[in-house]
This record gives sequence, structure tokens and C-alpha cells, in this order.
Amino acid sequence: MSKERARRREVREAQQAAERAARQRRVARRERRRALVRRLTPRVRLGRSGRLPRHTRGERAGIVLLTGVALAGIWSFVDDLALRLALVVLLLLVLPAIVVIALDRRS
Repeated sequence: MSKERARRREVREAQQAAERAARQRRVARRERRRALVRRLTPRVRLGRSGRLPRHTRGERAGIVLLTGVALAGIWSFVDDLALRLALVVLLLLVLPAIVVIALDRRS
């Protein structure tokens, strides 16, 4: 009787080992496939990355609009071409400082 139980246990353990090996092969194949898909799909970064997208769309539109108004004012009210160019260059050099002072959120 015990020899028959031992034989059945061996058969059962062999069957379980075969099922375990098949499951491990399936899991390994699935992991390889997932790794391949992960490697081939481009990574999309959502949200802010770095310091460039710091202002909202409305703030950026306001910056561009006010700069355009200032440039139009310079070109319409100043007669001398050299002074116009100097004021435009000065505006473009000072614009980042104005934006930081006006729109900085650290306070």
C-alpha cells in the first residue's frame, strides 16, 4: 500500500513540477513581451519638466500681448530709427526680469 501511495505521490509531484515549469515559461514569456513593449514605446512626460513650462497659457499670452503692445508703441511714437532699435533691444533684454518680477510665485 505504501509503495502505491509513494508512486502516486511521485506522479503527482512530477505533474505539479511540469505545471510549475509551464507556468514559469508563460510568466517569463509575458515579462519578455512587456519589457519589449516598454522598450519600444516612447516615454511621454506629463506635467512640468524643467523650468520652461513655468507659466500658464494665459500668462504666456499676456507676456506676448504686452510685449507686442510695447513694440507697437515704440515703433509708432518714436521717430528716430536708432532710438527705436535701442529701445527694442532694451525691452528684449529687460523682458525676462520684468516677467520674473511680475509673475513670480515664490512670494
